[in-house]
Amino acid sequence: MTKKNKIIALYPGTFDPITNGHVSLVDRAAGLFDELVVAIARNSPKATLFTVEERFEMVSQVLAGRDNVRVVTFDDLLADYARKIGAAAIVRGLRAVSDFEYEFQMALMNRRLVHEIETVFLMPALSWVYLSSTIVKDVASNGGDITGLVPPVAAVMLERKFGR
Repeated sequence: MTKKNKIIALYPGTFDPITNGHVSLVDRAAGLFDELVVAIARNSPKATLFTVEERFEMVSQVLAGRDNVRVVTFDDLLADYARKIGAAAIVRGLRAVSDFEYEFQMALMNRRLVHEIETVFLMPALSWVYLSSTIVKDVASNGGDITGLVPPVAAVMLERKFGR
């Protein structure tokens, strides 16, 4: 009898901050794969509120205790990093049709670069379809209530950033 190879998936993002939508996708993806690597992008075209070190600490605290989830940072090309860790799949979330075009282009480019790695799209629970890190930061920066949108650790870190 041969031993089954461990199937690793990579869930990349900026997680600036991590939201309950991200956590929902992590939990669902972790149930589909033997190991889920949540990879925080160091170099992103997005301007981030939190440093990569702060994002790593936030995400690590939020996802602590999930046996098959590992949090890392990366600064490689995504396809190269996926190959480096032996990932079989890249996990991406789709909230709305507007996400699809960008994600589809990225999936096709990643397939061109590393054809043996599949992109798997997961849709969030209906309660998180509207939620994004950008919206959370906007609400928080203007003093709005973000209770229930982000894990408590992220809420505290956002409050500190915005001086509350």
